[in-house]
Amino acid sequence: MPKAVIISGNPNAVSRLNGILEHVTGTLASLGWSVTQLPVANLPAEDLILARWDSPAIVEANRTVADADAIIIASPVYKASYTGVLKTYLDLLPQKGLEGKVILPLFIGGTIAHLLSIDYALKPVLSALYARHIEAGVFAVDSQITKADDGGFVLQEELSNRLDAAVGAFVQAAVLFTPQTVPEEAVI
Repeated sequence: MPKAVIISGNPNAVSRLNGILEHVTGTLASLGWSVTQLPVANLPAEDLILARWDSPAIVEANRTVADADAIIIASPVYKASYTGVLKTYLDLLPQKGLEGKVILPLFIGGTIAHLLSIDYALKPVLSALYARHIEAGVFAVDSQITKADDGGFVLQEELSNRLDAAVGAFVQAAVLFTPQTVPEEAVI
């Protein structure tokens, strides 16, 4: 069974980003993928801030990333970039921590003005971590996701379609670049 890890830089437990992650997790699970959530805001703050490379929590998080076939990096956009908590965790990944991984960025922001934050803020850092297979990703605007009365989320159809297309490309790239671990039946 292919494995994906979602590294979420979301510091807010009720963020609309959760609607995106639920959609993507459901899509991958329906294709037979195992999906592990890695919410970096749940890692010990002191370990992140003090760059404790040998912290048991950081070592385990890095092992989870290393064991994955593919990685999703998700974050809200604050001040034209991904969150600081995500950056502190990315700084603690080994130098070649994303080598051989297919990456799918998923960002959400309050305005379309930050559309290029994936390209200009995130991709250089991912490249420094030896990520060579970075999919185009999806940028969503807060207004495309509504919080439902039951605590869930409702995504606009256009956003759902873009997410489905992005997940399809992500899965196909994983088959191409990690064929020994991702069977073809796990592809859209």
